[in-house]
Amino acid sequence: RLQPRPKVGSSLGVLHHYRIHGIRPKRETQPAELGFYDFAVFGGKAVRLVRLHLDFQDVETLHLEVVGSLLELQDWALDVRWLPADRQSLLCVAVAHNAVLLLDSTTGNALVQCSCLEGCLLYSALLLVHESWRDTVLVGGTVFQQLVIWKPGGDDMAGCGHKAPVERRLLGHSGVIFSISYLQEKGYLASASDDRSIRVWDVGALGGPGGKCGDLNPICLRVLYGHQARVFSVRLSAGYAYSAGEDGACLVWDVVGGGKVIRTLKGHRAGGVRSLAVGRGTGGDETWVATGGADGGVRLWKVEEEKEGLEGRVTDLKFPGPGLPKVVSIAGEEQNMCWSQCLVCTDRGAVCQYRDGRWTTLWEGPSEFYSYCVMETVTTFVTNIGSTVTLCAVANISGSIQVFSTSDPLAGMRLTGRPGKIHSIFWKKGKDQLYLLASGAEGFVCRWYVEVKTKENSVLVLNVVPLPPFLLPLCSKRWLTAAICFQHSSNKVLWVCGDRRGSLLLFEENIEFNRSDDEEVNEGLQMGRKNRIMEDSTLQPLSCLFGVHGKHGVTSVFEYRGLFYSTGKDGCVRVFRVSGIQPGENESDLNLEVLRVQRACRGMEWLERLREARFVIAGFHAVHFVIWDPVRQERLMVVPCGGGHRSWSLWPSHTGVWAGCGALVFIKQGAVLTSQHPGEMLGSAGKDGGTGGWSLREGIHGRGIWCVSRLGRIEEIRNDSQTSKINTKMYWEIVVTGGEDTSLAVLAINPVSGVNKVLSVITDHISGVRTVTAVTQPRGNALSALLLSAGGRAQIQCNRLLVVWDRQRLTPSCQVVQVASHRLDLQWEKKRNRHKTVKMDPESRQVWMRLFSLNEAKGQIDMLWETFYHQRCVLCVASCTVMHGCLCFSRRFKLLFSTATDGRIAVWHLTESLLISADNSSGATAPPVPCLVIPAHQSGVNSLAVWVEKMGQEDGCLVTVASGGDDGQLTVSTVRVQYPENGKLQLHLLSQHSFPFAHAASLTALKLLSPGLLVSTSSDQRVCLWRVSGTDISHSGALCSHVADAAALAEKEIEPEGGGRLSDRGNGAK
Repeated sequence: RLQPRPKVGSSLGVLHHYRIHGIRPKRETQPAELGFYDFAVFGGKAVRLVRLHLDFQDVETLHLEVVGSLLELQDWALDVRWLPADRQSLLCVAVAHNAVLLLDSTTGNALVQCSCLEGCLLYSALLLVHESWRDTVLVGGTVFQQLVIWKPGGDDMAGCGHKAPVERRLLGHSGVIFSISYLQEKGYLASASDDRSIRVWDVGALGGPGGKCGDLNPICLRVLYGHQARVFSVRLSAGYAYSAGEDGACLVWDVVGGGKVIRTLKGHRAGGVRSLAVGRGTGGDETWVATGGADGGVRLWKVEEEKEGLEGRVTDLKFPGPGLPKVVSIAGEEQNMCWSQCLVCTDRGAVCQYRDGRWTTLWEGPSEFYSYCVMETVTTFVTNIGSTVTLCAVANISGSIQVFSTSDPLAGMRLTGRPGKIHSIFWKKGKDQLYLLASGAEGFVCRWYVEVKTKENSVLVLNVVPLPPFLLPLCSKRWLTAAICFQHSSNKVLWVCGDRRGSLLLFEENIEFNRSDDEEVNEGLQMGRKNRIMEDSTLQPLSCLFGVHGKHGVTSVFEYRGLFYSTGKDGCVRVFRVSGIQPGENESDLNLEVLRVQRACRGMEWLERLREARFVIAGFHAVHFVIWDPVRQERLMVVPCGGGHRSWSLWPSHTGVWAGCGALVFIKQGAVLTSQHPGEMLGSAGKDGGTGGWSLREGIHGRGIWCVSRLGRIEEIRNDSQTSKINTKMYWEIVVTGGEDTSLAVLAINPVSGVNKVLSVITDHISGVRTVTAVTQPRGNALSALLLSAGGRAQIQCNRLLVVWDRQRLTPSCQVVQVASHRLDLQWEKKRNRHKTVKMDPESRQVWMRLFSLNEAKGQIDMLWETFYHQRCVLCVASCTVMHGCLCFSRRFKLLFSTATDGRIAVWHLTESLLISADNSSGATAPPVPCLVIPAHQSGVNSLAVWVEKMGQEDGCLVTVASGGDDGQLTVSTVRVQYPENGKLQLHLLSQHSFPFAHAASLTALKLLSPGLLVSTSSDQRVCLWRVSGTDISHSGALCSHVADAAALAEKEIEPEGGGRLSDRGNGAK
């Protein structure tokens, strides 16, 4: 039985500089006793044979081996098939100029070559082979938006050079054809096109004995439109079609039953799904789908092809009444993998329970509970009986609250709040306490401490203690919508609440209870005396963030690892903290402080709650309830419920880690519906409407990676059983990448296994991220970094990252705090009616260089000075520090190096510029002037590496500047820095050496491994090592990288060996 094993894998370089276009197995069912499988791998103008060794006794072991040499062709290979009847390894190869080769895979010789009379280019091809070359049929998708069917191995084509006629021609597409699939059992042919459509044709029998070319008049059965962009791939299965496109979706189509989309598989980032494979399971009623995306990720999906099991199914629980359901809540222990009961409150004041497939009425309220009521349930642990009970609270329009247990509803009690309508009611668990909150009229929130006990006769008893009420600030819609409590100290509890106006509130209360379990009567009298004191006082908020979530209100608040998270109907998640509770902070100054604002996916404006451990967001997207994973940028669960204006309850599959599935019970048009039938196991991946499949390989960026920065490493902390087995320490490298998709990805990479995990995705940029840098510092077993990123629209973002080892999940985790941001033209964005005004000087036309200062405490990025000296696009900057004098009495000077498209390097005395800016802080500062200009290249300078030699000498020091440019040249310039008595540095060019044609294309990145040892990369996909001295540049070695358009490097030193590791990025990363 097929099971995903994401940690089991093998990697092998096969086609050198060619991209792999396809993989074809030699036999569909190769004998298992052989212990290996042969594949033909093709792409570009090359084909190669690869053997996969698989130990069926130990499935954890995989090994790839290259068989033979690289077979290079004269044309681009579009499809490759093995000839099954031939004993020798013969391959049929379809090439781009509408021709087919018969290739001897051992020698690489073309035995037969046949072309079509239709001498045009093909965008796609499908070879149908049977027993021999004469039975072969080719289906090609031409640049003329047609499908042509012809036979390369006819009876009269014994020799090479023969041209075969077109047997069938299929017309209809209005764009080029990217993919073709054929289903032999039905005689169906499917084609995917640039026109965003999939066409299914009834062509009859193709291939087989004699090389059939199908019916004389094939017809188009279906034209399927559902993708939002180009369709790259299509596959046919019995009655179904699978298509993958540039919109990042894989659609499942019911071809026979009307041509509708019956399921959408989404899990890849921007850039689309580029490859698709479909296979049948052993049971016959399930299909496995594998997708490969432009983000570099590979995902595996299980699709059960049953009409009643497709996405979007809901089950009606057949609520019988009395009355119409108004509020629904799932009850039970969240540790269970399936939900078993739910409670419904009706407009007739009745509370009904669904359990074991039937409805029962637990409690019927008097007439004052008719028409309007709110309900909330909680499951709590009762210590003296060692089991859990479910409590239910029902409130009405007159201020009354009925509290009872579902196991004994008649033993409940009636509580009275303030007169007037109760808008919301909450159960909240403290460290060892259970609280009940009721938000009523005039902003008063009545509160009770609730204790559950049992008497000797096993009768439940509820002990209730009134607490001082909260008083909300004056505003419209003055009631609570979310609350959480946590114990700040041994005698203080903090409450963080959210209201309907969108505000976040902070309350503090003292714990004054001293209970005696020996004498309940004395305990009750003691509580009663305190109650009279508490009822006369109200608690005012210590801190208020008014309206931070907009006028539609806060929907949830929860705490995780010392940080608080709130969601609202403004579509945002706000991360905040309570200042004053950390060690060393002033406890008298308690305030709420927002650290980060994060949006969910586009169009998801109504957020309801978060789940801890795995950071996921629950909310409503149009008429669907959606669970969204912001790290993987995918929907984990989708339920068509009709929208957010309804009562609903969510049951997760596990409290610790969200597996991507759960049960949603909701009310729609007077019916109680559920997405998962009670008692049914909440499976992990593969359930319809559930998670986005197994991730066999994590995707990073959907488009090009433009920048990379290594932060450091953290140690893997194992549990006791793992520590006894493995004695060596394991580390995870922490790397940040930024790209064209406007996001920053925080990655954890295991250098031993090669496994990479996406810890966090930062989506604060509005355009592509061009550069990133960080200042890091270790904090014990954690890693703290101040991350600065900049990109399009002249935007700078600053975030504080804290990377730790999660002992619960046994994986690295990352917290992101938004520190500051800066926009060049923020005032333009705030300008009214800007769409009626022409922007004469957009930020993309600026050719300036600016210096900023960052104040992390105030969260500000301020500009110190700017200069337009270069008058051209500034491409790169670098800095170094020189020191004058001894270590005890030294003066430090900061030098800044900048390059532009004119091929010159400007050197700035940064320390002097900062002093001038400080002296003229009240007014505009004069732009600084470079103290040295170095002509280095004939065109733009893309990269710099700077280091200082002979530091601390009285007569000065030497600064070496290595530069690489668009001309492919590596230039090393030596600058002498002298310290005159007047305090102004004097710089002059001492020597300059060049290495022409260091790369065959633009030199895009330089990194200094050690003084005199450089590494460079270029879009020619080479990584070169150089040794540099004052008089010479020598080439020490080179490696080829599969990363196309390499644009940056990040290095890591390895202490024992004295070597280093490099990270290369461009259209991918290595």
